[in-house]
Amino acid sequence: MRHRSLALTAAGLTASAVLCAQTPASGQNAATTAGAQKVWTPPRTTDGYADLQGIWTNNTLTPLERPKELGAKEFYTEAELAELIKKDRDRVALNLEEGRPTEPGTNADVHYDYTQFGTDRGQAKLSWNRRTSMIVGERGTLPPMLPEARKRNADIAAKTRGHELDGPEDLSLSSRCIVDAQESVPMLSGGYNNNLQIVESAGTVAILNEMNHSVRVVPIDGRPHLAAEVRQYRGDSIGHWEGNTLVIDTTNFTALNPFHGSSDKLHVVERLTRVDADTVLYRFTVDDPKTWDEPWTAETAWSKVDGPILEYACHEGNYSLPNTLKGARVADEEAAKKAVK
Repeated sequence: MRHRSLALTAAGLTASAVLCAQTPASGQNAATTAGAQKVWTPPRTTDGYADLQGIWTNNTLTPLERPKELGAKEFYTEAELAELIKKDRDRVALNLEEGRPTEPGTNADVHYDYTQFGTDRGQAKLSWNRRTSMIVGERGTLPPMLPEARKRNADIAAKTRGHELDGPEDLSLSSRCIVDAQESVPMLSGGYNNNLQIVESAGTVAILNEMNHSVRVVPIDGRPHLAAEVRQYRGDSIGHWEGNTLVIDTTNFTALNPFHGSSDKLHVVERLTRVDADTVLYRFTVDDPKTWDEPWTAETAWSKVDGPILEYACHEGNYSLPNTLKGARVADEEAAKKAVK
């Protein structure tokens, strides 16, 4: 697989009322604040829509759910954010110098050094903001999962337990290079390859995800969703414009959608708004009546990067899949030999 690496920087987000007066790091464009918002008019495409085109990164250290120890604290102070930025800079610098020092015997210790291959999240441009979680509101966490959803997911886990390596179809979608979690809907960042390219054309908006090199084509020509019986891993997306905001409505997911144990009733509404030359505000609402007891909303921001988008040759470099299955067959043979003794 080939991965891209951008120069180390701790770039802040342009502040907006929604993201609560964010504190930008060095080298960032002029930021607005909650007390002094600037009116910014986005450029237009030839069709007259807001121009979202370009290469963006959704790389962030802000977790989807708020850490329990933060309670109802929705935003960090400016000083706390500055300390978080410094801490991650120091971590990456130490890893680069000393080769990822870790505690022997820990999970991190048995994994290769991401900084060695330029794939540590902190080596790419990061979008910093004062939010303690992407999920908005006082709770800052996913709503309670319905009892039937917990049972559904437990039954799936029980059915596959002991059969995880029977064949390629038993491995995860990401292990098989079909759909990676960070290229699913909604669009969230992962450990690396967090770049996206937006291209607008007559009647469609295309979003190329660097991870797995997949393209999501969103019609904006007023067509309805596909028939209900047509199901897809990433659902069926249709879009429309509300002023300067691109609204994408996605339904028709399969039950194999990899998003947080959701079901085929998942419904996601995403809103992309370019709030300045270097920032797209990404806000989405998730509704799945078979999984959670209420809808929930999250937001983050995408920062402009120079690019280019590089190829992510997943299938071509996916040596772990055949090797893992080969190891499982060897283990099966050894178990069979012991059984006949």
